[in-house]
Amino acid sequence: MPARVIVGVQWGDEGKGKIIDILASRADVVVRSQGGNNAGHTVENNGEVYKLHLIPSGILYKNTPCLIGCGVVIDPVNILEEIDGLEGRGISCDNLRIDPRAHVIMPWHLELDGLSEVYRGKSDIGTTRRGIGPCYMDKAERCGLRMYDLVHPELFKEKAMQVGKLKNEIITKIYGGKPVDLDAVISKYIECGKRLSKYIADVSVLTFEAITAGKQVLFEGAQGTLLDIDVGTYPFVTSSHPISGGVCTGVGLGPTMIDSVIGVCKSYTTRVGKGPFPTELLDEIGETIRVAGHEYGTTTGRPRRTGWFDSVILRHSVRVNGLTELAINKLDTLANLGTLKICTAYRLPDGTVTRDYPATLEELELCQPVYEDIEGFEGDLSACKSFNELPDACKRYIARLEELCGCRVSMVGVGPARSQNLER
Repeated sequence: MPARVIVGVQWGDEGKGKIIDILASRADVVVRSQGGNNAGHTVENNGEVYKLHLIPSGILYKNTPCLIGCGVVIDPVNILEEIDGLEGRGISCDNLRIDPRAHVIMPWHLELDGLSEVYRGKSDIGTTRRGIGPCYMDKAERCGLRMYDLVHPELFKEKAMQVGKLKNEIITKIYGGKPVDLDAVISKYIECGKRLSKYIADVSVLTFEAITAGKQVLFEGAQGTLLDIDVGTYPFVTSSHPISGGVCTGVGLGPTMIDSVIGVCKSYTTRVGKGPFPTELLDEIGETIRVAGHEYGTTTGRPRRTGWFDSVILRHSVRVNGLTELAINKLDTLANLGTLKICTAYRLPDGTVTRDYPATLEELELCQPVYEDIEGFEGDLSACKSFNELPDACKRYIARLEELCGCRVSMVGVGPARSQNLER
């Protein structure tokens, strides 16, 4: 360590929660850098399953400070529900801290999120309708409300009324929707602010002090590399930067303070929502993988699209994140499928073969996967207690992924429990 970043290197849902939980148990501080409650981490800890959406995974460890950086967008009602849910299960949130610069998701953001999706019709993006995009839009337009505003009632009331009036004009006159009751919203959010005020602290300062003091700091984000607003499959992306560089801006930290970047992926590929997916399996094998891998969204419950492992995606992720190692989850899901396929490159309509990920959606939609067959593996991998116990064919599969991706595999997951994560 002492400063490690965990990133998803596919389209999200790679099982980051388990890897983060394992590494959080060894960390002194855990920091969340981007996204909102449109994503979730499922963590199994001491026989209990927790579904976390905004609060860092380190909250399961009593003495670990959990910090939410300025790059995160926060729904006050949602985070209070999450806090109450955790404390109701005996998990204290006293070590939680939220940066005052983090932006607040307002009810009009949720309203606009849904109305804009309806307006797009068949061209909708497939958002979770949690108000994430509209909140980041206001941040970029410099009219957003921040956590600092929320915990100062008079300031919040003034700003919220001013912005809310404009948003109601858009909701009613552009989309034909119903206006938000601003008085009720402001009253409710001021009460939320009173409860959240004790958690407010400068996360940039706290993180810097922890690293310079030699503490082990773990950075976690939401979603995955291909959902990045700049280097992902735009416009079917999120509104923030779930790549390693997003940690710097989402926390307020220089890149030279980060020591390593761990990429988390599955032994196959999944995606939720719309957008091109070159290796997607629309057949019985795809459904078998979905059922065996329990591929349903933590936040939405939507079934995930499934496909073969795509090394073109991974090479892209290795490059844009500066990955130092890979953690591959759900290797057990591929057991007993017979011969497996790995996408090694893409073929374009003119017959050209490329190993590089296309820069645009239009180019990606034209790509066909170039597959390499590789021997499958049999048996119940979930019982393996060490890397050496894996079948030889399984080890060869991992070795081939390392060669194609250009990054060392340091962890392999063969089940949801922490004990089923094999470290090399």
